[in-house]
Amino acid sequence: MKLNIPENIQAIVPYPPGKPMDELEREYGVKNPIKLASNENPWGPSPKAIEALLAACSNLNRYPDGSSYYLVEAIAKNQKVRPAEVVVGNGSNELIEFLVKAFVMPGDEVITSHPSFLMYQKFVQVRGGENIVIDLKGLHHDLEGILAAITPKTRLVFLDNPNNPTGTYLAPEVLTSFLERVPEQVIVVLDEAYVDFMDDELRPDFHALLERDEAKCPVVFLRTFSKAYGLSGLRVGFGLMNQEIAQCLHKVRQPFNLNSLGQVAAQAAIEDDDFFAATISRTRQGRQFLVDEVEKLGCSCVPSQTNFIFIDIKGEADPLYEAMLHKGVIIRSMRAYGFPTYIRITVGTVEENDRFLNTFSECLKELKYV
Repeated sequence: MKLNIPENIQAIVPYPPGKPMDELEREYGVKNPIKLASNENPWGPSPKAIEALLAACSNLNRYPDGSSYYLVEAIAKNQKVRPAEVVVGNGSNELIEFLVKAFVMPGDEVITSHPSFLMYQKFVQVRGGENIVIDLKGLHHDLEGILAAITPKTRLVFLDNPNNPTGTYLAPEVLTSFLERVPEQVIVVLDEAYVDFMDDELRPDFHALLERDEAKCPVVFLRTFSKAYGLSGLRVGFGLMNQEIAQCLHKVRQPFNLNSLGQVAAQAAIEDDDFFAATISRTRQGRQFLVDEVEKLGCSCVPSQTNFIFIDIKGEADPLYEAMLHKGVIIRSMRAYGFPTYIRITVGTVEENDRFLNTFSECLKELKYV
């Protein structure tokens, strides 16, 4: 077989998934492993979401609602926007793909930061666009560097706020100042996958930014049900944007892009305020507990506004990752992101956090990092 594979496709490196727990059990022979590598919600979804899922299973012979009408209405009510300003997708990943499909042609430029979510750049490569990558500065987005990189060929700027993997954020006044200087033809995409975990006073006023003057650059907000709502396995995301951009995304959106189970579960989840509030509270408490205990062990934690923590372990991250795997604790080494002495861990349940700390302490001593 002789395939003619385009150069832009040949150059793509597949997204590296985390190691699943059943694979860890087979490969390392460990029992009852815990996974703190993928920033998932350890408490799972709302019981109301599970109830809605079970009720919907009898209708799986029918196609899903192609417009996701009831979910869109629920999101619009929750976020206090118009339904026409909401677009839903198979995870927020698909919203990223929609934006690139709708607004990027071969040769166009898209600006992203490094490190950040890898899929921004991969979708641009598939489209034949040019990735302009600006390194973080002091573990924060280098907004001045991004502004300097904008050219007449720039179509999109992706900013994950808070950033993954560092957990750092853009102060609202800093973000507003940046947006005032972005040319009006450039769309700024704020990927807010972790915004639910932020302190309220640190979150940008997305309503004000959505309603910006037409002579200013438009802003698109991406959200997900995978983190705070605990629906990672169903892949549901949504975007908030002005109606003109939303209409463009609907033109490139496939019919039935969001399955019926995802629609009903997400609608039930977003309407369960009590469960959502409990998740946020437990995450913030667990995050502070982990930071305090990790720093007692001689490591440094970057202040986080997410459900994960970026930790400088003062030693090589890969050996620690392997050592903890053998003890049944899955974390993420940040060497591949350009931070060879850093790891990233997800905030877990009380029991998971305790197990992480005990294993972490043991491995640090075994490796003579502390």
